[in-house]
Amino acid sequence: MPECKGWLLDLFEDPEDDVVLYIIARDGRRLRLHTCFPVTFYARGSNTELRTLWRFLSSQSPKPVLKRTRRFDAFTRQDETVLEVQVQRAYLQRPLFERVAKSFPHLTFDDADIQLSLRFAAATGVFPLAHCTVSFDEGYTLKSICPLEKAWALTPSRIPFRVMTIAPNCDPHRTLPERLEIDCGRSHYQLSLFPERGLLVNLKALLERFDPDILLTSWGDTWLLPYLLETSEKHSLPLPLNRESRKEVRWQKERSYFSYGRVVYRGQQVQLYGRCHIDRRNAVLWDDYGMEGTLEACRVTALPLQVSARSSPGTGISSIEILTALREGILVPWQKQQAEMVKPASELFLADPGGMVYQPVVGVHRNVAQIDFVSLYPSIMVNFNISPETIINDPAAENLVPTLGIGIDNSITGIVPKSLKPLLMKRITLKKETARLEAWDPRRQDFARRASALKWLLVTCFGYLGYKNARFGRIEAHQAVTAYARELLLRAKETAEAAGYEILHMYVDALWIRKEGGIDKGELDTLLEEIQLNTGVPIALDGIYRWLVFLPSRQNENRSVPNRYFGAFEDGSLKIRGIAARRGDTPSYIAGVQDCILKMLADWPDPAAAIPDIIQYLQQSIRLLKAGRVPVHELLVSQRLGRKLDAYTTLPAAARAALQLEGIGKHLRPGQRVRFVYTRLKDGVYAWDLGKAPDPAIIDVDQYIKLLIRANSEILQPWVGSEKDLAARLFASGGQLALPRQPRAHPALHASQPPANPCVALAIIRTM
Repeated sequence: MPECKGWLLDLFEDPEDDVVLYIIARDGRRLRLHTCFPVTFYARGSNTELRTLWRFLSSQSPKPVLKRTRRFDAFTRQDETVLEVQVQRAYLQRPLFERVAKSFPHLTFDDADIQLSLRFAAATGVFPLAHCTVSFDEGYTLKSICPLEKAWALTPSRIPFRVMTIAPNCDPHRTLPERLEIDCGRSHYQLSLFPERGLLVNLKALLERFDPDILLTSWGDTWLLPYLLETSEKHSLPLPLNRESRKEVRWQKERSYFSYGRVVYRGQQVQLYGRCHIDRRNAVLWDDYGMEGTLEACRVTALPLQVSARSSPGTGISSIEILTALREGILVPWQKQQAEMVKPASELFLADPGGMVYQPVVGVHRNVAQIDFVSLYPSIMVNFNISPETIINDPAAENLVPTLGIGIDNSITGIVPKSLKPLLMKRITLKKETARLEAWDPRRQDFARRASALKWLLVTCFGYLGYKNARFGRIEAHQAVTAYARELLLRAKETAEAAGYEILHMYVDALWIRKEGGIDKGELDTLLEEIQLNTGVPIALDGIYRWLVFLPSRQNENRSVPNRYFGAFEDGSLKIRGIAARRGDTPSYIAGVQDCILKMLADWPDPAAAIPDIIQYLQQSIRLLKAGRVPVHELLVSQRLGRKLDAYTTLPAAARAALQLEGIGKHLRPGQRVRFVYTRLKDGVYAWDLGKAPDPAIIDVDQYIKLLIRANSEILQPWVGSEKDLAARLFASGGQLALPRQPRAHPALHASQPPANPCVALAIIRTM
């Protein structure tokens, strides 16, 4: 019987072969194996209804295997009698369940709509991208499959992917591309889009010759693959986008949804069979953690690679919990049935005040240490066993949650702590390994990106615990986490104050502290040990600032804002939060100027000494705007549509730009971003995706000067004063900023990226 070692690339249902697996073998082969894979779901209800369901299922063809059994329910915390329905072929389960759910709406169903890859991982231990051993017969029927590594391995085996990168030569949503740029290994190709038949012939030849495992595209979901498929059909020349030749590509519609206070848009998806398609422009958090983090998320969530790349962290954490439940024999609800515990109105506000926030002291502070709890909320869930099924509505319980009249049942380990513990341990280990490695070590970036992918899963697990549709969510568990977090932060504060430190700021899981005479690192290490001993949760030093600025509210300069600050660490590196350079709607030119000014401030032990040079730099930046020497694309504003266009009563700038696009047939949905520049025309804006660049003469330079001054007044306020004060200093010569007689272009003053050394820019200003 043939046997080989390799990696599981893809698996999916098939009407003829039931479940198909594609394996990347160590010897370079790409194997297509198939197997029968029974799938089980459960039904609960009265004996009469279950007997009726039994008769209904017995009449189906093929008949599923039926039996009464007992399974553990996480919410009732006991075994429940259920009807087990085992469908012998995986592809038949979904249509059968849809008929059952429609015919028996009063029954409760479990394990009904679970991703095939999760079921397979729970049954075999083999998850997508897992290194495994497979044996099969001469007909390529899978006989056995065994994992050779776990999803939590620190250094998983390296997979010899064949990756083909395809991208148009420009943004297709703005201008029709002329060619495709294609990379296959070390080879680079340029294929003209016209003539279309020639494009299809050449692309087909490349796909067949290179036979990629992964198609890595730009705008592949929203333009490239739909265009190629439409052109292929038009010329009756099929493209082998799938390895599975008898299947069509899988489409998923675009959608908009509300999440964490904003509307999010997800573009349509085009998924393949036998190979994976990842659209870098439509993949979640690709800019944050790239391919390394995407592969890591795929391993730990057990979702197929191309599904994982497009799934939110909430979907990922839900998949981990479902996989844990399947392995533990715990029922996975089809629809959430648990309601919030009954509380008197007087307790509703007290139950969930959220995270602890201590208003910072506005102004410039020197020698400040920032200490952070390590993954505080996940650590609380793991260490204190917080999960929907461990919450007890009993004020007399032994393990009471601080300030809440509920307790924790520690006689069982909750499904949420079971799911999060290996995830948390792996991220902490990756962070430690990253810090240990030298800057030149290639593993450093790999570890950092994988740790970032795990961070997003861990960050999301707290919000998902209180999400109304979460299968293993419960608002009381969500509230218990924040209650413990407030208690632990207060313990940390008291410990620091007892050691002689002044608390400047506290924000959910972090403290900013200082001490008369400066920070001693030895004493600080002792403080961290004491806090960890008093809280039971690990805490670490984020850094020591040479100086740190807490900014006031724009509406009231006497009122501080918890999440707007910036400062320079001892090594000169910067940390910034809540200012223009961090916001997605800031034009790149303005963000670049602000970044440069921050670096200029960081170069001085006393930031006030840099102000004269900064004023000169800002004056020169304004001169460049007035002279029209800033490229138009660096003035682009990108804003998100918050609703449908017909729902606006007063049209903001983004909606006016979207209306311009509507006029040429480009329809935008809520959550999509609109790019535009401010102009002196009637609408006040010009949509960038109209297909034609705007005339530089219509740019509203005064508006951009106003935005530039506003962005930099927020960081210069401690030394210069208000926005009006800064403008007065910039226009001190009667309101005019004359251009130099012979202006000299320089990247430091022309591009959005600040120079490596801001002093270079200042030297150029002085020579003009």
